[in-house]
Amino acid sequence: MTTSGSLRRRAVAAAAAVGALALVVGCGGSDDSATGGGKKDGKVTITMGLYGVMGLKETGLLEQYEKENPGVEIKAEIAGDEQTYYTALQTRLAAGKGLKDIQGIEVGRAKEITDTQSDKFADFSDVPGLDHFLPWKESQITTADGKVLGLGTDIGPMAVCYRKDYFEKAGLPTEREQVAKLWEGDWKKYVEVGRTFQKDFKGKNVAYMDAASGLFNAMIYGSPEQFYDEKGELIYDSNPAVKEAWGLAADAAEDGLTAKLRQFQPGWDPGLANGTFATAVCPAWMLSHISEKAGPANKGKWDVAKAPKGANWGGSFLGVVEQSPVKEEAKKLVAWLTAPEQQAHVFKEIGNIPSSRQALDSPEVKNATSAYFGGAPIGQIFGAAAQEIPDKQVLGRKDGTIKDTFSQGLALIEHKTARDKAWRTTAERIEKAVG
Repeated sequence: MTTSGSLRRRAVAAAAAVGALALVVGCGGSDDSATGGGKKDGKVTITMGLYGVMGLKETGLLEQYEKENPGVEIKAEIAGDEQTYYTALQTRLAAGKGLKDIQGIEVGRAKEITDTQSDKFADFSDVPGLDHFLPWKESQITTADGKVLGLGTDIGPMAVCYRKDYFEKAGLPTEREQVAKLWEGDWKKYVEVGRTFQKDFKGKNVAYMDAASGLFNAMIYGSPEQFYDEKGELIYDSNPAVKEAWGLAADAAEDGLTAKLRQFQPGWDPGLANGTFATAVCPAWMLSHISEKAGPANKGKWDVAKAPKGANWGGSFLGVVEQSPVKEEAKKLVAWLTAPEQQAHVFKEIGNIPSSRQALDSPEVKNATSAYFGGAPIGQIFGAAAQEIPDKQVLGRKDGTIKDTFSQGLALIEHKTARDKAWRTTAERIEKAVG
């Protein structure tokens, strides 16, 4: 079984095309004054606010639900950029209008939602049959008093994507099992491989990795705690996991191992197309983007190898607005969309790794391969990586903002700022952003 490359590429292209604008699907238009769907003439209309490529519309699930439930019509708005989407969601939550019945929630926003907006979202703790999720997934969207504000869609277990042809030119192994052994168990080994690559590569203008920030993210998200502790206190400046990740990423930057191309920032997509770097830390959801932007000319040149350590970067939830006029119908839809069968379907079509244990164990996931990445058994690789993610995942209110600030700080080092100065600048920016 293979993931559908053509559908995946169409889905990514569609999201990119809309940018910060909303792409409206279904029969309705966008109306900021609207507060969701409703019931009329025996028909139920459910509205959804989504972002990126969550796979619900792109893989036909919304259409399937409508066919199986003739009295239901679903209208979904899909924003291409999550940051723009979340800014708008915050504004609408504060105003109490413009909200859809169902709203997508990115994991980096989950803690802020549970801490400050729990009264705005419906509770799923009374919904039966939800024991199929990975144990840590639902805890990310659960309030201190046990209210579950949404159900999980995908997760972001990580691997390392690498160029086989470039590894061969550096005299390194090219088979994914052998490549994984090069850095097995330690991200320091991954950097050491980079030094070997830099020394032995027979060619010009190819960096070992895309950006130091990708390495930083991979390391911190393998720790139960990153920027906050369980009490909600900032610990980024004292957490050994953050200090270790910063130090190793700074080493890679100072040693010239990176192409200085932050993921999803200007220059990164052309870097994929032009082959300017040999490796990238890649959560499962990133494969579709790489295959789209690297293009047909690079098909089969990329492969996927097991990461040194397990970690989770990314993932989403679907929440239902408490004041929705069709709250119960919307909760039923969310439970269906996040059920094991539907999660496995999304993975088969576009590669989003399920947050459901049952879906991860299904043949559709376990046996999946990627033709673009040299037939890599992505179901096995990412499924195994999902099992290595720490059961405890402590989130903070401004996780997404802090991550972006650290990425900017590492970019300073890549552009020759001393690491101590870059750290001070980063700390000042974080304190200003969260204060």
